[in-house]
Amino acid sequence: MRLRGLFFALFSVSFLGALGATANPSTSKQAARRRAAENVGTLHRRSYFYVGGVYDVLGQNGSALSSEQTYVEHLLPQNIKQRYPIVIIPGYGMTGTNFLNTPDGRRGWADYFLEKGYELFILDQPSRGRSPWQPGIDGTLFTFDSLTIEERFTAAQKYDLWPEARLHTQWPGEGVRGDKIFDNFYRSIVPSLLSNTDSSQKTTDAAAALLDEIGPAVILTHSQSGMYSWPIADVRPTLVKAIITLEPNGPPFINAVFPPFTADRPYGLSEIPLQFSPPIQSAADLQPVVVSSTTNFTCMDQSSPPRKLVNLLKIPVLFITSESGYHSVYDRCSVSFLKNAGVNVDHANLGEVGIRGNGHMMFMEKNNIDIADKVIHKWLKERF
Repeated sequence: MRLRGLFFALFSVSFLGALGATANPSTSKQAARRRAAENVGTLHRRSYFYVGGVYDVLGQNGSALSSEQTYVEHLLPQNIKQRYPIVIIPGYGMTGTNFLNTPDGRRGWADYFLEKGYELFILDQPSRGRSPWQPGIDGTLFTFDSLTIEERFTAAQKYDLWPEARLHTQWPGEGVRGDKIFDNFYRSIVPSLLSNTDSSQKTTDAAAALLDEIGPAVILTHSQSGMYSWPIADVRPTLVKAIITLEPNGPPFINAVFPPFTADRPYGLSEIPLQFSPPIQSAADLQPVVVSSTTNFTCMDQSSPPRKLVNLLKIPVLFITSESGYHSVYDRCSVSFLKNAGVNVDHANLGEVGIRGNGHMMFMEKNNIDIADKVIHKWLKERF
């Protein structure tokens, strides 16, 4: 379990939100140093550890390699003020560094939550980043190219690939290759497992191992990692006290917006099995049916009467959708699937609560602190 009474003989003064400043005399570097001086960050203690991992024997001599171990960054504020820590699991192509500060040097969500007194545990998904990928053991890797990042995340308004894309205004900078802020962000994108099924199982196992070690916690997920929310809660229902998910992978059962529109997430919003009541023998027992269909998006759900996600019934969920991201096309369908399965979901559509112009990378956009403060922290304080 966590040690709440750690002796603070040595604090790390966090420069979250101001990393990267150097002694280079150029104007941009001087500006970065000024931002660093203005934003020292929240006093905290930093440490790291690993959870999970297995030894893969190499041969008859008994030597082995370790795989599937998962890096966990532990950030402990000087004064813990909140009942439960937050476990942060980044989405596809990302590591825990993306939650430390923004690409343009502002405060990230880690610093905000530390200021509010939350203890944080930030993961790098297995086989990614500081959680080593082992050649010959782990699966095929894939990396997003720069154009995909521009089209879907940082400059969606320039490409207009879905109706709401034109509303995107909150990314700092131009959001295209050659812009310094974009370049800084794109350089942080790392190779990730191509198989969502493998990633789902490995990360679920890692998160379960972490919860077994630290005790009850709130899970915060984004995009790809959002679909891990459900199996993590399913296998540790007494330790997951709440789920906050930012535009989790969806919609149910089938891909949307970007072709090909192939079947996916056979358990609704999960690649791997979940416990339903009445029980199912296979994913086919859910008998998905079409609820509605429009251009580039088909909403599907279980056949009636819907089975319940029995282990998630008592876990509150905050499901956040940006005003302009491609999830604005279909997140209501994902929320409907969860509600029909008995899950207690609050859907925060940012545009409808007055937080305008955000896209899929809302946690690093210009108004990122507004989202953390007015939506997430507020929701948590109402419950704990």
